[in-house]
Amino acid sequence: MSNEFKLKEVLNKIFKIEISSINDETSVDTVDIWDSLKHLNLVIALEEAFNITFTEEESVEIMSYPLIKAILNEHGVII
Repeated sequence: MSNEFKLKEVLNKIFKIEISSINDETSVDTVDIWDSLKHLNLVIALEEAFNITFTEEESVEIMSYPLIKAILNEHGVII
């Protein structure tokens, strides 16, 4: 399984959106149920899925699909 598919599965699980509809436009502004609790769940799920730990600053920055990919790349997770 590719890291990109794994990321999309996490987003699908947390936000209940179709994997096929997840793209660079997916963000806090386009996902209606992306609230603070879902955001926290996303951070935890990403850390578990990719066996990494985000800094507090990174946790706040992951507000869109492109930003999530960029921060994962900084942790050595190539997407």
